[in-house]
Amino acid sequence: KWQYPPFGGVLNKGRIYGRGASDCKGLLTSQLIAMRLLKENDIKLKEGLVLASGADEEHGGRYGFGWLAEHHPNLITAKYAINEGGGTALKAAGTSTYMLGVGEKGRLQVEISIRGTSAHASMPWQGENALFVLGQVVKRIQDYEAERDVSLEFFKYLSNLAIEDDPTVGNIDEIIAGFESENQHMATMLKAQSRMTVTPTIVHGGIKSNSIPESINLTCDVRTLPDQNQNYLEQELDKILEGIEGVDYKIDYMAVPNSSSYETSFIDILKNVTEKVVDRSGLQWVPAVCTGFTDSRFTRDLGVETYGFV
Repeated sequence: KWQYPPFGGVLNKGRIYGRGASDCKGLLTSQLIAMRLLKENDIKLKEGLVLASGADEEHGGRYGFGWLAEHHPNLITAKYAINEGGGTALKAAGTSTYMLGVGEKGRLQVEISIRGTSAHASMPWQGENALFVLGQVVKRIQDYEAERDVSLEFFKYLSNLAIEDDPTVGNIDEIIAGFESENQHMATMLKAQSRMTVTPTIVHGGIKSNSIPESINLTCDVRTLPDQNQNYLEQELDKILEGIEGVDYKIDYMAVPNSSSYETSFIDILKNVTEKVVDRSGLQWVPAVCTGFTDSRFTRDLGVETYGFV
């Protein structure tokens, strides 16, 4: 719950509290300060530098970076780009390992339609209550065991997180279980990187309290790994809903899975600069796929090697 008015922008003990102060006005402020310092100190750059900021990233980015990518791609095209979606320092075995975002899971919205037959609630046997079918659907999703996948480049670097076992689809859950009690953040990250997720989020249905609902709509949030396309999702949804009559679904692709190469000269620059900033050498690094999505998918689609590290 809010301890300060969400739109207040309250300053207390050196911190600003309000909607978006952390995600992502803090980042934008630091970027603006960096640009100002470059200008004030008359630092000459070998390449061009563009600061681009879209206001609707949290709502899908279609009218910000999506519009720029479609109508003015030249304004946001470069060899490299840096964005949010990484830079977190994970604690493992007494040391810090930095996460460098090289990709993002896909984000899809699945609308599941459930059909029944309306009747008066005083004589429910005369209808088919779509809510009972909804219960079956939700239980199927709850019991769904997503296929385990350790193909991400992230899993090649688990030794940097003090994980000795080579991850496989057979042992990844055991590795995760080893972190559950002492490092929940690590366990959550490993789980998200190793499977697709299907999560019910919104239910719409019914028109009157004394009427059997004849239709229910269930909205699900789905996050896919880079090698899982829409055909794969359809196959998994068909398995989940198999045998339940009166159920259909449609899929809306909000964000396609995307990634950039981890082996570039820009990555070396990021590592070197970070070591200077934190005044430490020999830092450990792990390439990670962000479980959410950002505007990076638009620049990657333009051929820009884009990294999440702020």
